[in-house]
Amino acid sequence: MELHAEQKASNNTKLFTPSEIIYRIGQKMEKDNLPKKEESIYYWCYKNNIPVFCPAFTDGALGDIMYFYDYEESGFVCDINRDLRIINDLSLNSKKTGSIIIGGGVIKHHINNANLMRNGCDFMVLINTAQEFDGSDAGARPDEAISWGKIAADAKHVKVYAEATIVLPIIIGETFVRNFEKAKRT
Repeated sequence: MELHAEQKASNNTKLFTPSEIIYRIGQKMEKDNLPKKEESIYYWCYKNNIPVFCPAFTDGALGDIMYFYDYEESGFVCDINRDLRIINDLSLNSKKTGSIIIGGGVIKHHINNANLMRNGCDFMVLINTAQEFDGSDAGARPDEAISWGKIAADAKHVKVYAEATIVLPIIIGETFVRNFEKAKRT
């Protein structure tokens, strides 16, 4: 599946998905040899050809840039729907899926919905401070997602009630980094 092929509409409009724009940001960091590029997740995802999906792409500074850019250069279209198809197809065609979701809202709903297409993900870690009683998407526990088929009934899952910037480095250090360092020694 080609994730980063530039698409054109019949009227020469350039179509880009949010994941393609993010890929190009990482690519530009390498091309321009930007200082501190190694500190960017977009750079490392580009280097390892890992797609970054962002369904709320226009919410924030990147959306502002796209708004102003449209006045300078007409014909630029951000195609969120194509990313939706890519992430759903990736989910459907995967033997197993897992997710680490930090926070909630659009992002949590987007990844869970992609897994709904395959009767739920196999592994999930939710990290946020939201509580179930406030009625927010972030506050929903994994058993709610199981009831919808977004997490498989036999999945390994956990919700960590904590502030992400405190616990995420610990989780990464005690899982991915520890295993990476152990593999290097053997």
